[in-house]
Amino acid sequence: MLSSLQYMTKKMVPFLDLQAAYHELKHEIDNAVLRVMDSGWYVLGEEVENFEAEFASYCSADHCIGVANGLDALTLSLHALDIGPGDEVIVPSNTYIATWLAVSATGATPVPVEPDPITYNIDASRIEMAITERTRVILPVHLYGQPVDLDPILSLAAQYDLRIVEDAAQAHGARYRGTRIGAHGDLVCWSFYPGKNLGALGDAGAVTTRSADLATRLRKLRNYGSEKKYINDIKGVNSRLAPIQAAVLRVKLQYLDEWTERRRQIAALYSSTLKESDLVLPHTPNWAEPVWHLYVVRSQARERFQAALAERHIGTLIHYPLPPHMQTAYAEMNIAPDDLPLARQLSNEVISLPIGPHLQDAEAVVSAIKSISR
Repeated sequence: MLSSLQYMTKKMVPFLDLQAAYHELKHEIDNAVLRVMDSGWYVLGEEVENFEAEFASYCSADHCIGVANGLDALTLSLHALDIGPGDEVIVPSNTYIATWLAVSATGATPVPVEPDPITYNIDASRIEMAITERTRVILPVHLYGQPVDLDPILSLAAQYDLRIVEDAAQAHGARYRGTRIGAHGDLVCWSFYPGKNLGALGDAGAVTTRSADLATRLRKLRNYGSEKKYINDIKGVNSRLAPIQAAVLRVKLQYLDEWTERRRQIAALYSSTLKESDLVLPHTPNWAEPVWHLYVVRSQARERFQAALAERHIGTLIHYPLPPHMQTAYAEMNIAPDDLPLARQLSNEVISLPIGPHLQDAEAVVSAIKSISR
């Protein structure tokens, strides 16, 4: 007869179950997609406008501009601020490479700043040392769904006349000092990649802002530089949120807070039951309300730990195995691995446990980890 642990871990516990998210809302999503198909309007239009209005309201922003993906949201935001060659943009050393790629796409230079060793977000106390006469933008990332400490960054931006572009690709619904992420900085960039807390059925993204002027510029930039068909005011690109994706996102947005609460319950279970383990668990400041896009722990024996979980049929991922400064893509910057030691250390130790609104086996994850510890 199988023991309780063997029974719980015999089936695979996936890192994230995207099919379950669709199946829960299948009827509503199918109807939304069919509504678009029946409309005959397949680029921009009313469906996109409705989602933009709804998501802007959700984020306490005045404007939302739907684009093709999260990387475009970042890149177009920097273009909207006229960032280009010769400019510097302060970025986290500990982030997904897309944050840096957006800066590079404008011809500007990413200037990395190390993370807070407790929250893993950019350390605001280190930013001022990185500011030069060429600095134009500070680009913080709300990593893993945990808000950055924005007040000192906003203060620095005001002091040095800099702009703030937030990378909120993992922070849908997160709150900083009681206010949802979405309009603290000049521009806030979102990804709706399928695995995000608010995910489409393909690539999708958006930018939220309180600035009417920046919103107008972004709407032109995403659409060939045009507001009126065949009239091109600026040099733009084709990066438009698809109406089908907007329709899907409108459905899921109605359930986002409920799904976030499910994530929080799983995170609370992990935090309460694994505190005696050898793992370094996430820390949440009292001013932050994270949405637990990821539940990231640290292990000095990560490879063995991950292999042991795999043997017990527990899915995990590493976010991220190589920081941007150690990627071949940025070899020309000549940043040695140990020039950014915190980013390197985190990349060697972090591992993400299964978490998501449809995870049914969080107890199995806990039991597996405890069995490894024993």
